[in-house]
Amino acid sequence: MQPAQLLAMLAAGEPLSGAGLADQAGMTRAAIWKQVEALRARGVPIEARGAAGYRLPWPLQMLDAAQIRASLPASAARALGALEVHWELDSTSSELQRRGAGANDFSIVLAETQSAGRGRRGREWLSPPGLNLYLSCLKRFDRGFAALSGLSLAIGVIVMRALEQLGLAGAGLKWPNDVLAVGDGRPGGKLGGILVELSGEYQGPCAAIIGIGLNLRLTEALREQAGQPACDLATLAGGTPPDRNRVAAALIVALVDGLRQFERDGFAGFVADYARHDLLRDQPLQLSGGLGTFAGIGAGVDARGALEVRMADGSVRRIDSADVTVRRA
Repeated sequence: MQPAQLLAMLAAGEPLSGAGLADQAGMTRAAIWKQVEALRARGVPIEARGAAGYRLPWPLQMLDAAQIRASLPASAARALGALEVHWELDSTSSELQRRGAGANDFSIVLAETQSAGRGRRGREWLSPPGLNLYLSCLKRFDRGFAALSGLSLAIGVIVMRALEQLGLAGAGLKWPNDVLAVGDGRPGGKLGGILVELSGEYQGPCAAIIGIGLNLRLTEALREQAGQPACDLATLAGGTPPDRNRVAAALIVALVDGLRQFERDGFAGFVADYARHDLLRDQPLQLSGGLGTFAGIGAGVDARGALEVRMADGSVRRIDSADVTVRRA
């Protein structure tokens, strides 16, 4: 029995005895225990209930490409160059990068777990199996890098549109690419992250690989391991997150529609929506990075997606490097 099979058997949240699992798999109970421990080590909270056996504290849904595709409107389904679900990859974005020129426009790759998920500035993205969503999308553009200013911010708006479609409120955007929970008007824990990687020509054909990680369900151990405040869609939904396949479908539809809009209008088509979700606007900020350390008041973003910071003398400083750390002062 592989870990994917064991997790699928436990997905309903009902207790299953070690002996029963061993019989079904044709394995020893010791071998089942090793597989359970392997999943626990990856962050899956499998409980042991004595004679009742093993169980998850709540049901989960395994990702299913056919189910996701069936949930898409025909226009979105036709647009996809590929829709793949893998058990484990180093990262979904790396998998698309390996496809190179052979990957079709709007190719979508998801994984139940990643061994080397990554976020901005090379940071590790925790990727426990079965709990969250790890998705990458390949989008090709004809106009080159020069026309893609603000793309990562537009993707943030696209994620917010997907959450709204799912009926989830209580999230906002932190420049340049974080999706945060919002509580009492203040940014809360991190719900998701966005990583956009470009290849091709500055003024000619190019491609963007858009990686999105979204927390659906976090255990206390995973929150501690994250090393920063973190939140999940279960919290926004009052305890039970939406079905993972439904979340994937909503995100894919939003990506297809939103990236087509970006092709037509660039970031200008997203400026108003970004302002509506901007968690840094009118807030005291502390910024640090290659430009030194300074403080100011968030003044939104400009037409290219650069962060605008109002300084003490009234001047506005524009920050367009993602290698800057921005915190609420």
